[in-house]
Amino acid sequence: MSSIESLRDTKIRLAYGGGTMPAVGFGTLIPDPVATRQAVLAALKAGFRHLDCAELYRNEAAVGEAMQQAFEAGVVSREELFVTTKLWNNQHRPERVGPALEASLGRLGLDYLDCYLIHTPFAFQPGDELDPRNEAGEPIYDTGVTLVETWRAMERLVDQGRCRSIGLSDITLPKLKEIVEVARIMPAVVQVECHPYLPEWELLDFCRAHGIVLLAFAPLGHGMAPRITDEPVIRAIAQRVGRSPAQVLLAWAVQRGSAFLTTSTNAAHIRENFDISRLPEDAMQEIKTGIATGLRLNPVVQTGVPGFVPRRE
Repeated sequence: MSSIESLRDTKIRLAYGGGTMPAVGFGTLIPDPVATRQAVLAALKAGFRHLDCAELYRNEAAVGEAMQQAFEAGVVSREELFVTTKLWNNQHRPERVGPALEASLGRLGLDYLDCYLIHTPFAFQPGDELDPRNEAGEPIYDTGVTLVETWRAMERLVDQGRCRSIGLSDITLPKLKEIVEVARIMPAVVQVECHPYLPEWELLDFCRAHGIVLLAFAPLGHGMAPRITDEPVIRAIAQRVGRSPAQVLLAWAVQRGSAFLTTSTNAAHIRENFDISRLPEDAMQEIKTGIATGLRLNPVVQTGVPGFVPRRE
């Protein structure tokens, strides 16, 4: 990892797939397409060079429009960007993986992805329905495909040059170990919920040992209660170092060796979230030892159904 005092330009070298990934990333889970375009453009203007997308978010086309606008305005070039999107649960059958990637590339207006993730390790009933449910309202899972079979199809996409690296999202350590044990092309990135209430130290240590980047989503707690930005330890550090609680939390994520994704539609917040500075080592230790852990805000790792994605009737 290379870094400077400000942290915002920190890049993490990918052991699998080559190149580097900016540690400071912008997530695009924004329901409204107009707000998506505005937020992504604001993020690129602020300096973000890492965008995280997903078929499930239903706004890849809006993200693509914002990128094209930024390219045309000279804000950034395609080569300067690290763009990730994700394979959704209804596309896990090997024959569906390639077409799903091509559809995402078409919506994004790109020729290749820097990283393609399996959104969750849960396979849903294949088809056009993103959230298939039975009469009891329960997800309909696909028992006809294994995660390893889906991973093999992901590896072929790297062979074909359609994505430069692959990885997994919303996955537990035992499931990750299953893939690492059999992978021909190793996961470059693992994206999971991670913040001081759920620091995932064991997972981070495993990723470090295997050259995998841990990418934290919801590093600010997604605004859910209990609000981690109101945590007394975080607020005291913020006051001491002259930064906002959000900036403290994001700096913690980078300094511990992970990358993060943050999302906002507020231009001022977007700029604030990019402008992060190194914390003193005593503050890092205080966060590690002074905050109770084990609080998960998104139940996706149990069901494959994300808790943060707005439901559409």
